[in-house]
Amino acid sequence: MATTPKRLRTVSAFLGQQTTLTLATANDEGEPWATPLFYLVDDALSLFWLSSPDSEHSRNLKANSSAAVTVYCHAEHWREIRGVQMRGTVTVVSNPLRRKSLIEQYCNRFSLGTLFQLPIALHILYEFRPHSLRYLDNSGAFGRKFNIVLPCSTENDSAALSSAIREME
Repeated sequence: MATTPKRLRTVSAFLGQQTTLTLATANDEGEPWATPLFYLVDDALSLFWLSSPDSEHSRNLKANSSAAVTVYCHAEHWREIRGVQMRGTVTVVSNPLRRKSLIEQYCNRFSLGTLFQLPIALHILYEFRPHSLRYLDNSGAFGRKFNIVLPCSTENDSAALSSAIREME
């Protein structure tokens, strides 16, 4: 059985290779809503994206910060299915310096250039901090997976996890 550090490296590498997540939220009546979004990932496995404050998922997150995320790669055969399913909490990145840095990274990663500066300025930058995850990889066997519960409920916990993942590399 793989150790948790090895598993964290596997998840971190997978998230770094992908570009799109599906965010699942729920409205006040409990009705689910799923949205595909470009994202960035940091060393602590936090995910970041930009969204309009008027979007369905932004309205849902304003009322309930709990969410689920899945990231997976395109597959045409069952052995190619790989992905991560996560539960966690979403917050708004409000620190201006942190927001600026993350938006620069986002624009560079997705080659947005200056064309999107105005829309980006009007969007909310969100951070998803996972508290649990499941990684699935059918390449070795059907349904091969592992679960991890993460201690990331605060920025200090995120910093510690980020440091631990970097030390493992």
